Amino acid sequence: MLSHKLPKIWYGGDYNPEQWDDPHVWSEDIRMFKLAGIDVATLNVFSWALNQPDEETYNFDHLDATINRLYENGIYTCLATSTGAHPAWMAKKYPDVLRVDYHGRKRKFGGRHNSCPNSPTYRKFSALMAEKLAERYKDHPAVIMWHVSNEYGGYCYCERCEAAFREWLKRRYGTLENVNRAWNTRFWGHTFYDWDEIVAPNELSEEWAGNRTNFQGISLDYRRFQSDSLLECYKLEYDAIKKHTPHIPVTTNLMGTYPELDYFAWAKHLDVVSWDNYPALDTPFSYTAMVHDLMRGLKSGQPFMLMEQTPSQQNWQPYNSLKRPGVMRLWSYQAVARGADTVMFFQLRRSIGACEKFHGAVIEHVGHEHTRVFREVAELGGELKQLGDRILDGRVEAKVAIVFDWENRWAISLSSGPTIALDYVKEVHKYYDALFKQNIQVDMIGVDEPLDKYDVVIAPVLYMVKPGYAAKLEAFVERGGTFVTTFFSGIVDERDIVRTGGYPGELRRMLGIWAEEIDALFPDRRNRIVMTKPHGALEGEYECGLLCDLIHLEGAEAIAVYGDDFYAGMPVVTVNRFGAGQAWYVASSPDAAFLEGFLGKLCADKNIRPLVRKAPEGVESSRRVKGGRGVLFLLNHNADMKEVELHEGRYRDLLSGETVEGRTAVPGRGVRLLEEA
Repeated sequence: MLSHKLPKIWYGGDYNPEQWDDPHVWSEDIRMFKLAGIDVATLNVFSWALNQPDEETYNFDHLDATINRLYENGIYTCLATSTGAHPAWMAKKYPDVLRVDYHGRKRKFGGRHNSCPNSPTYRKFSALMAEKLAERYKDHPAVIMWHVSNEYGGYCYCERCEAAFREWLKRRYGTLENVNRAWNTRFWGHTFYDWDEIVAPNELSEEWAGNRTNFQGISLDYRRFQSDSLLECYKLEYDAIKKHTPHIPVTTNLMGTYPELDYFAWAKHLDVVSWDNYPALDTPFSYTAMVHDLMRGLKSGQPFMLMEQTPSQQNWQPYNSLKRPGVMRLWSYQAVARGADTVMFFQLRRSIGACEKFHGAVIEHVGHEHTRVFREVAELGGELKQLGDRILDGRVEAKVAIVFDWENRWAISLSSGPTIALDYVKEVHKYYDALFKQNIQVDMIGVDEPLDKYDVVIAPVLYMVKPGYAAKLEAFVERGGTFVTTFFSGIVDERDIVRTGGYPGELRRMLGIWAEEIDALFPDRRNRIVMTKPHGALEGEYECGLLCDLIHLEGAEAIAVYGDDFYAGMPVVTVNRFGAGQAWYVASSPDAAFLEGFLGKLCADKNIRPLVRKAPEGVESSRRVKGGRGVLFLLNHNADMKEVELHEGRYRDLLSGETVEGRTAVPGRGVRLLEEA
């Protein structure tokens, strides 16, 4: 439980009363928060300049007043450290705090996330701010969560980062000879003879157009280094806080599939994972579900915090559509269904100036409760109060896992060839979506996660195979597990150096195949998957594209072959019996129909049952278990009512109290929370 002081799903969000400085507004806020059922406010996210007007002065009087005012009215505080944007005086007096951008330009003061992660100034003052806050509020009964900085991200390419990068390399590789070997620097005459010859890989050196690079190993290590550098900044604040409040959990808000940070590495240092969910109106429901599952998977299934979402609309997307009536509630329960123990918003009152003045809020610019958005927020607040702790701490149980790895993603995106169209996240989502549509629960896991509790493990585009991972997968399959991987897998090691001897490298023995060539198809070109062996309901032909591996069998059996081009008749889907299990290889990117049939059959063979007997398209299901009793969530993303056929047994709707058996109707953009009797 996040805090025994508030044993329910937390409800609240970011609150910035300092932007109004008006007691009348503050009192109205309190009145409406009570109407809405708000019980947690995130304070102090961007108040560094207000807290610290100069190097020597700290002033927390405004924060004292806000925390006390909220607490006196039954509202707890998630207290941020305010370090997401340094003050202007700091940039003026200590220019080392300013980043150098990808193009080699020194920044001036402005924006946010604008601090160099290796600046001694930033590290000193941010850790000091965190410590002063923790020391001041360590005994305040209102503070139940710490929120370090905000949405960490962005790389720096300054001289301090270059120097720190060299030290990071010394710790990782020991000697310059090992660095040269790891990066294959004899290519293009890049051999380094002195540490100071190594520079940051940006537009002035090795990279161009963002993710294009001459030396993948250099660019890959710089991403690791920058992720680690920002993590060190977080850890400095974390340690300062824990010195005074070891009993209060600490988090920082992540951003789903954000590309620049390795969130599996970060999650080890978060007491609880929190993240900010901002899908567009046309974002696939299954994609949002996948990211919730990924956030849950960062800490091996531990419940997470939905730290931010908008009650109505965003301001920064190209087309900032309103959330249609019911959608805010629906998407809030989607998060809860997949492991969230909080429902929180950005923001509680809408800003009146600068770039977020058109970002939605619980309290709109009109300033009263007589709005559609407020009514919906208040209704959801009442439901969450009604639920109490019935779902809190409940776990999601899955027998299928999909592997996601940020370093593998970096390596793929940095690759020069075979196709610019290969998007790691999209390929992972294709496999997730095929299971989502069949109501099969999935865990999103990292490469460090034990595999013992899973029957099926899927690792799409496992381009990078890290030390020991092939042996881990082999042991899983030998014990009877079913493993699936795809084209462009097993190609390189953790340094992005090719494993010679034939693709898929270390996976070759387990998969029983050898890939000779990789064909990249133009966006308007397709090949065909022609089934040659029965596999459940799969028969006939299916489309595939993007990449096509030309593979030879080395013990595996071909289930399907290519239908076109000079490699027509060569295997495209294979299975190898390895120990007591099976290792599958899908040599191209198939269409949705194939993946649904293919993965559905693999799950059926392992007696993995869908969560419901039958559900129409657009109806999502998830299940959380607490104290041995499950709660089945049914979420209807359609505008009209849909009927769901349930498995045997009786259920009780936690919101209506209705007893349900056999089948149930789910209103348009509505939810059912069915507790197993």
